[in-house]
Amino acid sequence: MLRGILFLIPGLALLAADTPDPWKNVRDLKTGHEVRIITAGAARPIMAQFAELTDDYLVIIVKHEQVALPRDKVSRIDSRPQKGSVSTQTKVSGVNETYSRSQPNASRGPSTSTSTGVAIGDRSEFETIYHRVPPPVRPKK
Repeated sequence: MLRGILFLIPGLALLAADTPDPWKNVRDLKTGHEVRIITAGAARPIMAQFAELTDDYLVIIVKHEQVALPRDKVSRIDSRPQKGSVSTQTKVSGVNETYSRSQPNASRGPSTSTSTGVAIGDRSEFETIYHRVPPPVRPKK
């Protein structure tokens, strides 16, 4: 009997270790990451920035103010991937070697035109990173 229990304990420990943590993706977010939170009983989702995740609360930033939401009230958390890419574009137009005939002493050196612009990519859609699993429904007797 004692041997059976000794073999059973490590097996249970392995099963417990394999259970995925549903909050792992939330824990991996960086401070300031844009999130959309759906809470139990709320009519609208909360648009905020992630601050931190504690054992009991999800701390978010809403309009420059920190708000702590109890973890058990959070139904779903969606995260927007990092903002679109920002790229710089520099354009140099060709060399112009024309000169003015009316001014024979004018500089005949090459001239160029340079323009620089910034392109900002579109923002991505939200992706669900946490979804609370509802408790199992017990059959009525």
